[in-house]
Amino acid sequence: MGCSSSSTKTRRSETSLRAALIIQNWYRGYKARLKARQHYALTIFQSIEYADEQGQMQLSTFFSFMLENYTHIHKEELELRNQSLESQQDMRDRRDYVDLIDVPDSYNGPRLQFPLTCTDIDLLLEAFKEQQILHAHYVLEVLFETKKVLKQMPNFTHIQTSPSKEVTICGDLHGKLDDLFLIFYKNGLPSERNPYVFNGDFVDRGRNSIEILMILCVSFLVYPNDLHLNRGNHEDFMMNLRYGFTKEILHKYKLHGKRILQILEELYAWLPIGTIVDNEILVIHGGISETTDLNLLHRVERNKMKSVLIPPTETNRDHDTDWKHNKVGVTFNAHGRIKTNGSPIEHLTKHEWEQVVTIFSASNYYEEGSNRGAYIKLCSGTTPRFFQYQVTKATCFQPLRQRVHTMENSAIKILRERVISRKSDLIRAFQLQDHRKSGKLSVSQWAFCMENILGLNLPWRSLSSNLVNIDQNGNVEYMSSFHNIHIEKPVQEAHSTLVETLYRYRSDLEIIFNAIDTDHSGLISMEEFRAMWKLFSSHYNVLIDDSQVNKLANIMDLNKDGSIDFNEFLKAFYVVHRYEDLMKPDVTNLG
Repeated sequence: MGCSSSSTKTRRSETSLRAALIIQNWYRGYKARLKARQHYALTIFQSIEYADEQGQMQLSTFFSFMLENYTHIHKEELELRNQSLESQQDMRDRRDYVDLIDVPDSYNGPRLQFPLTCTDIDLLLEAFKEQQILHAHYVLEVLFETKKVLKQMPNFTHIQTSPSKEVTICGDLHGKLDDLFLIFYKNGLPSERNPYVFNGDFVDRGRNSIEILMILCVSFLVYPNDLHLNRGNHEDFMMNLRYGFTKEILHKYKLHGKRILQILEELYAWLPIGTIVDNEILVIHGGISETTDLNLLHRVERNKMKSVLIPPTETNRDHDTDWKHNKVGVTFNAHGRIKTNGSPIEHLTKHEWEQVVTIFSASNYYEEGSNRGAYIKLCSGTTPRFFQYQVTKATCFQPLRQRVHTMENSAIKILRERVISRKSDLIRAFQLQDHRKSGKLSVSQWAFCMENILGLNLPWRSLSSNLVNIDQNGNVEYMSSFHNIHIEKPVQEAHSTLVETLYRYRSDLEIIFNAIDTDHSGLISMEEFRAMWKLFSSHYNVLIDDSQVNKLANIMDLNKDGSIDFNEFLKAFYVVHRYEDLMKPDVTNLG
């Protein structure tokens, strides 16, 4: 009796153990599949962002091409646009920008007192936590004061640390105000005993770029020797047009927004290129290369470099290549740590560069839960200390399955927008592979076409189930690549290929048109429009009959005054998703 009972218990224990192992293995597999889906989503975000960076380089070469070929404006005129603040300095006198803007008694936001003190930093932080807007009068005054101090600074700031005075290095913030609040909460506010280096890309993408810029500028004015600001590639008025800061300013400061943007343009140009810590650590945005020449970068006239996208004037052109090489890496902040062997950092050769660290301080950059932010604390003679964090909102407490689904949805949505912008090219590629005219291709053929046309270096085979219909034989119905999404036509007469092209290049065209819109009117003449399009299509190898563009432009000239509101023109091309829930989770998908 006892033996039988013992045997039964043993069998039950073995059964329970096997069941536990089966559940454990299933859960591990399930979690691994979720992590794989999360990885694919992040890969989509990163690939598209990298492709956009390459597009910026193409845009930069276009501006050089335009300077050589655009005869409807003098070259000097575009160079004046590139140096617009110097050419209009009288108009932009401080009196016109600050003293003539009154702060009404009804304004209940923060009121700054100059000269600024640490009390003003606290005042600003509390106001922004309450989502208050700083009055344009104070914004302009802060920008003017900041520019005045920056103009006295060298291209590289030298700082020294000690065991009792570490320096904190922060990377890209990109308008993520909650990340800055969290850094200050964990690490303390800037002070004489708590110095900071903010290594560029304070603005763009996020919703609170102006608030971040104001906090950093006010802190810099209070502690000019202990808070250091480096220029990133997004401290650039042309980049701001593309990535959101310009729109943020014009939305928050409808009356004085253009004045703020004009002063920002010059302030950017006076930001230092980098910071050198203890003569052994270089903090610079975008990293370093084997051809980095710090002696040259010490001498470059940084205030002449208004934008990485517009070529410099002749007097500064010799420095153009090296400058761009060190300024264009968009989302990364690199710090080179060098064993100097007693040699000053300025005199090191390319063979003496040894170790590079990337630091990025904007958490949830692509989507809620997508990444952590970080900062570094440095002290001479000690190992750098890394601190990670993540702003947590309601979505971050959701199960992993829901967070991955949200991230995946967002990634697939932007990928489909990229796909629809090349619809005509993709259809031609599919049809060349479809020898039987069946409307179907193997997954490998479909993946080959997608990569060949889009060039995103993505795992298309793995993504195929989220992008297309696959029949029971494993073949792709390739026209399903374009289901549930289309580009809205502003007028029905517009040819599909033209619509796709204008949608695909709408950001570049907006920047180009703004570059020649020297009076900031938002209007360009039909003659300018045609001339610019001819140059653009030639440089970008756009194979579209000019008559199609002319016809569309004439239609979009609604009041027939010979001018086009180009911002409204480009906004007319947008993608429509027929349903929001792009990827509905199901039992199969979740493992």
